[in-house]
Amino acid sequence: MTKGRPAKANTIYKVGIHNNGGRKYASTQPFTVDENGKKHYSHKHWGIVDDDMKFHPNSTYFYASLEERRKLIFPSDWDLSEIKSRSGTGHRGVVEYDGGDLDRMYGPTWFLNNVAKETGLSDDLQKVFEGNVEMAQDVLTLAYYLFLDSRTYSHIEKWQRIVKTPSVHTLTSSSITRLTQSITEQNRMDLFRLRAKRMGKDEYCAVDSTSVSTYGFHLVDIRWGHNKEHLPLKQTLEVIVYSLTSHLPIYYLELPGNMPDSRTIEMIVTELEHAGFKNVILITDRGYESMKNLEVYIAKGQKVITSVKCGQGEALKVIKSIDLSTGVPEGMSFSKDTNLFYKQYNLDYKVQGNGNHVIDADRLKLNVYFDIHKRADDLARVQMAITTQTELVQAVYETGKPVPKEDRETFRKENNFMKIAFWKSGKIRSFEVDKDAVKKATLTSGFFASKTLGLDLDPMEARSRYGMRDEQEKTFMLQKGPLGEDRLRVCTESSKHGRMFICFVALILASYIRHIRDSKPELAKAFPSMSAILEEMQTIRCIEHDGRRKFITPFVGDQLLICDAFGFEVPEGCRPTYTSKKSNKGKRGRPPKPQTENS
Repeated sequence: MTKGRPAKANTIYKVGIHNNGGRKYASTQPFTVDENGKKHYSHKHWGIVDDDMKFHPNSTYFYASLEERRKLIFPSDWDLSEIKSRSGTGHRGVVEYDGGDLDRMYGPTWFLNNVAKETGLSDDLQKVFEGNVEMAQDVLTLAYYLFLDSRTYSHIEKWQRIVKTPSVHTLTSSSITRLTQSITEQNRMDLFRLRAKRMGKDEYCAVDSTSVSTYGFHLVDIRWGHNKEHLPLKQTLEVIVYSLTSHLPIYYLELPGNMPDSRTIEMIVTELEHAGFKNVILITDRGYESMKNLEVYIAKGQKVITSVKCGQGEALKVIKSIDLSTGVPEGMSFSKDTNLFYKQYNLDYKVQGNGNHVIDADRLKLNVYFDIHKRADDLARVQMAITTQTELVQAVYETGKPVPKEDRETFRKENNFMKIAFWKSGKIRSFEVDKDAVKKATLTSGFFASKTLGLDLDPMEARSRYGMRDEQEKTFMLQKGPLGEDRLRVCTESSKHGRMFICFVALILASYIRHIRDSKPELAKAFPSMSAILEEMQTIRCIEHDGRRKFITPFVGDQLLICDAFGFEVPEGCRPTYTSKKSNKGKRGRPPKPQTENS
């Protein structure tokens, strides 16, 4: 059998018309080859073609890379003008508008556009998507929607009719799905690397996680989920690393629901290193404390401030050695500013490296603090717990109600100050107060502790730095509050990854707005929340008439206060001042100063 003429290399990029369902689609015909060498062709639609042979691109075209777009070979008689008019890569200096008459709200999106530019997010997204401006603009539009409308993405098409957004085309449900599913791990890491270049040296970064409930019942990460809010929903886990120096989130990680924090830190430190976050100082809570994590920090030379549990390890040994017979801890210094007793202890710790190499911990220090008022509260809390637990166990004992075998361990944990013995039937055989548990709780009452690694901080400086992580807690409040991302409304893994990427972009914008508002007294006084700032900007509109130059309505009142506080330049002609254009042509001498009229 003779072979047919080999296909040209550019044949798969030739665009033709595919008639389907009464529409003419601009289509290429990519193919796959099976194990028998037979080609199987399919149609890939890049848009539609009208009766005048004018090409109208769709989201498949806009979300394709610039390199793939350039390879497409269109028929010479097609009108391709809409590619330039709707493409973000086209000429941006067009004065006249030719898209029909529109009057849309513009203030909030104009404000968020400036925030995205100020934080460098606009430039970073374009680089992440390899110059695909349309894709970057669509991601920003979806992120803006989280701020400005609490409904799901299924309503965004109607929202775009009344709001001027960065997107150059209407975002339909199918295009949003295509966009979210096209966001890859490469895009995620590229964004981290670009954000890392904007960071300074030795920035303090808080690490914490939060659970996110989901409506998707087929996601991989929900297999071990258990909803802490007692909702009939599974949950996943999200880790956020937040810079306390730049006041912006720098990293996120998706994990299975209810995974212990102590098991995630090695992955976080490794990914931060791969993304180019060098010399960052991590601040973690007690959930991340473990021997393994400490050795990871030492082996990688990671600088850390972490809270530690007083009931175990070196902290417990130190507390046992402190004399409290006089009511105050002997040998500890006192801070009159905080009413705390404190002392720092140098610790020696070695980690086995590769071969015979031994790594010494760099400036590993334990800081122990004692608060008299906290001790009184803790002791009262212990006595209250003993009384309550005794009454509860006594009631179960008297009723003779059996405790199921699978619930006995939980029952003991909930009544941690009691020693409880069961019969085989599950009934309580005997119980008494656990004197060892009470003694341990009494011993550590009023104490709290932290460790620092690789840092020269005294105990009060370490406490002050650790206190900065309270700002990071507000980040999750932003995500689950104003951004409305307390529930995941996706059913596939690829859509979930894309939605988390978009949420992270929105979180950067929200964190910047919150920081500027909190640091400007005039803003904090005038606006009780970030949402109030965006609401104030809503009356600003962008009016576009066909064949005319578009214009923006005036900025008035607190809208000017917002722009001045954030350092955003008000568009030309939108301030309530007017400079006279009176002509003095023909007069000699120095021209008079222009007259300004304040309205």
